[in-house]
Amino acid sequence: MRYVFVLTPLVIFLMANYATSGISPAVIQSTAPVAATQTKLYGEKLGTDKTIALEKVLQSPEAYAGKQIVVTGYVRQACKKKGCWMEMGVSADQNKQGCRITFKNYGFFVPKDSAGASAKLAGTVEIKKLDKAAVAHLESDGATFTTKAADGTALEVRIVASGVELTTKN
Repeated sequence: MRYVFVLTPLVIFLMANYATSGISPAVIQSTAPVAATQTKLYGEKLGTDKTIALEKVLQSPEAYAGKQIVVTGYVRQACKKKGCWMEMGVSADQNKQGCRITFKNYGFFVPKDSAGASAKLAGTVEIKKLDKAAVAHLESDGATFTTKAADGTALEVRIVASGVELTTKN
């Protein structure tokens, strides 16, 4: 009986504290970290031009050759030596068509570990035939070519970017 008199006030005290603590047994709060994103600009500010789907540009590059455009895509890889070019596609799939992004007047570079980032860029579309030496040089930096000819040359769609926004997950 003595224990009832001692335990009853203790139980009442604990219940009162629990009721006023704001903790609800039905609500479980997650403490898992939320993936934050970071966007960084390289080169010139992009402006407000309408964004064109990269897939549309790659389907008919001749229609965009010499034109200034704004596109978005997925960075598949970047130059591992300096970050002086990157390869961008609609997805990470290396077997699907993509294009090389170079930077206007060699005026800026992107981080060498940019692969996996989302990119939005402004630039001019070019269609170039690369000679065997240029193809070999780019391949030594990690580039891939889906249009490589038997003689070692390749026809390449590229965009010479004046500005690039990269968005990465931290």
